[in-house]
Amino acid sequence: MFNELTFWIIFIIIVTSIIIIDLYITDHRKGGITLKASLLWSGIWIMTALFFDVFIYFYLVDGHTKALEFLTGYLVEKSLSVDNLFVFLMIFSVMNVPHRNQPHVLKWGILSAVVFRIIFILAGVGLINLFHPIIYLFAAILLFASYRMAFGGEGKIDYGKNPVIKFVTRYFNIMPDYEGNKFFVRRNKKTFLTPLFLTLVLIESFDIIFAVDSIPAVLAITQDPFIVITSNIFAILGLRALYFALEGVVNMFKYLKYGVAVILFFVGIKMMISEFYKIPTEWSLGFIMLCLAGSVILSLVHKKSD
Repeated sequence: MFNELTFWIIFIIIVTSIIIIDLYITDHRKGGITLKASLLWSGIWIMTALFFDVFIYFYLVDGHTKALEFLTGYLVEKSLSVDNLFVFLMIFSVMNVPHRNQPHVLKWGILSAVVFRIIFILAGVGLINLFHPIIYLFAAILLFASYRMAFGGEGKIDYGKNPVIKFVTRYFNIMPDYEGNKFFVRRNKKTFLTPLFLTLVLIESFDIIFAVDSIPAVLAITQDPFIVITSNIFAILGLRALYFALEGVVNMFKYLKYGVAVILFFVGIKMMISEFYKIPTEWSLGFIMLCLAGSVILSLVHKKSD
């Protein structure tokens, strides 16, 4: 058995190594990410997360429970991340981002998201430890997010009304055209922001909104910072490759958002009744996998009938 500090070191080494390799390949790749490369990297991130979970099971103290919590949290975050792909597609469409520039934006967007998620997770765990009844507020957020996802209709990106974009465009010089992968350019002794930087800002602003839903969802599974942070980061870091693997077929999964909405409702109820009854992690994991599998199968059957 290893203590948690050893697992933190192992986790940091694994994630840092894969990120460096992935980013090196991205920065030296000409053009966009191919379907073959995106499937390969999606597989690498998923298999790494599963191997890490197996390592937790066998070598961490109380590994059986922790491994189930990690896998459940990973599936919740991954399912919510897939829903984010629809928003990424809309943002790239609204901003007319060339396909070859999209990996660069997602690279920095997801790395920034990792930092924000760690901050939000530590803040969430700290708030629960400081004032435990706040879990009811988190549960209410999840129930509202479930309703919004199931019945909120198809959202559209309004570039002009985004408050962060409005602030940036008001106080900074903006270039009208893309300049390769550059976020900033110098012209006539002035620094200009490129549309690629505005796209990054737009993605980050929406990711912060997503974090309001996803962090309470994982905290409903466990409040162990190690499990919450590691499962979250593994799910997020695999999102960029997953985007390019699914961008051509993401519209096939018509009912996936309803499956995710049911999952959010379930974890919201789980958090709300946690003081009176703790739903076993095994049951939570089974229910989440059933919802995801059912929504994907229904989507594929509906697509085939169409």
